[in-house]
Amino acid sequence: MDKLTFDLSGKIAIVTGASRGIGQAIAQTLAAYGAVVYCTSRKIEDLKKVQQEIESHGGKAHAVACHIGKLEDIQNLFKVVEEQYGKLDILVNNAATNPFFGDVLHATPDAWDKTVDVNLKGYFFASQYAANLMIKNGGGSIVNVASINGIRPAPFQGIYSITKAGVIAMTKSFAKELAPFNVRVNAILPGLTETKFSSVMTQNQEILNMILPTIPMKRVASPQEMTGAVLYLVSDAASYTTGSTIVIDGGALA
Repeated sequence: MDKLTFDLSGKIAIVTGASRGIGQAIAQTLAAYGAVVYCTSRKIEDLKKVQQEIESHGGKAHAVACHIGKLEDIQNLFKVVEEQYGKLDILVNNAATNPFFGDVLHATPDAWDKTVDVNLKGYFFASQYAANLMIKNGGGSIVNVASINGIRPAPFQGIYSITKAGVIAMTKSFAKELAPFNVRVNAILPGLTETKFSSVMTQNQEILNMILPTIPMKRVASPQEMTGAVLYLVSDAASYTTGSTIVIDGGALA
């Protein structure tokens, strides 16, 4: 029996929303296992810090500013990757936004548009561009960072939950259509994780006291605890895995 390997040497990867939190942890992990990682988010200054941290540990990384909610930014990102390496092996759609924390009765059209543009439109067209580039070189792997909110919507996160349910459906749709081209598409569904993005909940003791009893492991996850599943999904160890969703939530949905 061949030994399973998580070696990513020679692989070219893009991680969106890589300037902090889950995206940063994923970028660092992929680089540690040998991938050349394009770290993207809106602010180049934050990305440069992540790039330098990766390189200080012997990894290879590039920093490219990209607002995933803007199609022209997505086009530019993939143009840069193709010009520099001529291929793409891995895409991790992680960038997300949740500008409105409140009940659905008071959600605004602006909040809807901003959330959908990043969490759904951005994921869709980044996946489209990635898949077309991957197909030219024999295949690849796309991982979408969804959320357990896509299965069980959370209070005051209606629009966000709707978009994450859409990401789950998108994952399965792309997986079915891209399987003949050797492009695998999967998703991870994090539970509550300690990031700036979720600080509205993790830094509010009253809210946290309501959430923790619903998590069997009785704690919030760290961003690093999301990376093992991503590493598996983008590696040859997951060669027969597509259209799957891996829940990483401390048992909250159990």
